[in-house]
Amino acid sequence: MFPGVREVTLRDRIEGMGDQLVHIGEVIVQGIAFDPKNAERLRTMDLSNLLPSVQRLFDLLDEHEVPYVLVGGIAMLVYIEGRNTQDIDLIIPHDALKKLPELVVEDENPEFARGKFGDVPVDFLFTHNKLFQEIAERHVVSKQFVERSIPCATVEGIVLLKLYALPSLYRLGTFEKVDLYQNDVLRLMRDFSMQTEPLFQELARHMLPSDVEELRKIVGGIEEEIARSRQRFGNGG
Repeated sequence: MFPGVREVTLRDRIEGMGDQLVHIGEVIVQGIAFDPKNAERLRTMDLSNLLPSVQRLFDLLDEHEVPYVLVGGIAMLVYIEGRNTQDIDLIIPHDALKKLPELVVEDENPEFARGKFGDVPVDFLFTHNKLFQEIAERHVVSKQFVERSIPCATVEGIVLLKLYALPSLYRLGTFEKVDLYQNDVLRLMRDFSMQTEPLFQELARHMLPSDVEELRKIVGGIEEEIARSRQRFGNGG
């Protein structure tokens, strides 16, 4: 476990029993099963294997004492409802991959890797990237899922990752992901009160000044949209 992660106590679990807990395995199963693009893939896949594979992945992370932080779509579901996803995203040290020989790595570079654990897609963000390292150390809290307690990125940590990814997504022209990520940021900013200036200061240590300036404009537009939406149709009084 990375430094600074607060353990979930028994009291936390009791107080949170009324909350809707996220079942990671079921989210992955539903995300894959209901995506029309997976029609061909589903012909050779046994969905019943996904649930134990998810469980085993986290068992291995714990057994081998791999420090990790859950990010991506599953982490989003801790904070907002209705976010669909088909994979598990983790921040880990790069050398931790050696402790997971069961994982099949399909693509890898110094900062990212994509692979599969059984039929479960897994994306890794390596702490070689200084921003990922900062998020793993400073923007993480334990959250209770159906399967177990898991170190999970905070709201601010998720927003940092979304903003950090946007310039590359724009340059690649992957505007479907651009729209998805910007909507994720909007939903988090709308539902959670946060100061954005500290986030920009953090991003400025890892990004081009011109990229940070464009991100400021994007976030400014999001803040304006949130303000407009709250003013539509009066205040309900």
